[in-house]
Amino acid sequence: MTRVLVDLLFYTGKRGGMESYVRNLYRELGTVGSGLEFVGYASTELAASDTSWFPGEMVDSGISGENRISWVRGELAAVPRAARRLGADLIHSPANIGPRRSAVPVVLTVHDLLPFRHPEWVRGPYAPVLRALVRGAARSAARVLTVSRASGDDIERVLGVPPERVDVIPLAGAAPRVPPSDVQRSERLLLSVGNRMPHKNFGMLLEAIALLPDRERPQLVITGSHGDDPLVPIVERLGLTANVRLLGWVPDDELERLYSEASLVVFPTLFEGFGLPVLEAMAHGCPVVCSNLPVLREIGGSAAVYIDPASATGLAHTIRRLLDDPAKRAELSELGRERAAGFTWTAAAVGTARSFQRALEAS
Repeated sequence: MTRVLVDLLFYTGKRGGMESYVRNLYRELGTVGSGLEFVGYASTELAASDTSWFPGEMVDSGISGENRISWVRGELAAVPRAARRLGADLIHSPANIGPRRSAVPVVLTVHDLLPFRHPEWVRGPYAPVLRALVRGAARSAARVLTVSRASGDDIERVLGVPPERVDVIPLAGAAPRVPPSDVQRSERLLLSVGNRMPHKNFGMLLEAIALLPDRERPQLVITGSHGDDPLVPIVERLGLTANVRLLGWVPDDELERLYSEASLVVFPTLFEGFGLPVLEAMAHGCPVVCSNLPVLREIGGSAAVYIDPASATGLAHTIRRLLDDPAKRAELSELGRERAAGFTWTAAAVGTARSFQRALEAS
């Protein structure tokens, strides 16, 4: 039996996609990961929450994932010490950073290289430290997992990790809980999902809505923020308070409802490592309009409509055209379900287990 220490110091309940990745992956690894035994090394926030998704023992590290200094120190020192103390054969660090030196081999998941590709969007005194941590962890890891071929190319080119140590394992979307026959879609409801970092490009989306004639403007719901929403003044300046709802962070049940009701999901991002909202929307049969980025074409194929993320005018035209064409939306809905069915957490778990085995064989 191979004992895997899962480095969960990052997990605070507020880190969105990476936490969803860990929950879904380990729920499935508990089913398909034969020969693997898991122990989670948890942040204090995670240790105090529901961990029923994890297929093994959960150990409270006593380290807060909210405290950046404690978190970084924990990654560099506490995680490898815990691995030795708990008799682990392997460490999995699933959130971009992990130990730089460890007697136990490390498998590191790097989701994207946003701080390297676009440092102008990841500023502050911690940004150079973050880049150093990611680079050091990736170069010393036995294997580096990533979620798309686009991110894999970045890891090889920017971080200098040899291609033979990189495994591309795509994510999957959350399975819809509402049967397609029970879905009742609004005719004029747009949904957009994401945090408020600059690359999510919500300002351009709001400008596109403002370009539509008053009588033709749909309702737009944007989820994903914590605290005071920086989009509020933009909505007010553009005169969109009657057309836009900023819901902030919503629970999974609410997001499920929105995916089931929306006429379109619009994802105008400027950069992604994967683009999970595209896949989740397609899994729910919701037509997708997204940026014309290689990584999103890798996911969406011919099942999405692609736009220039720099053109509010082009996005406004696309939204107007699709809202006026229910037959095209129905076609995209069917294509999206078919496309999303090719991405499964079972496949992700099997690929991850294989990567663990490769790391052990190389150690």
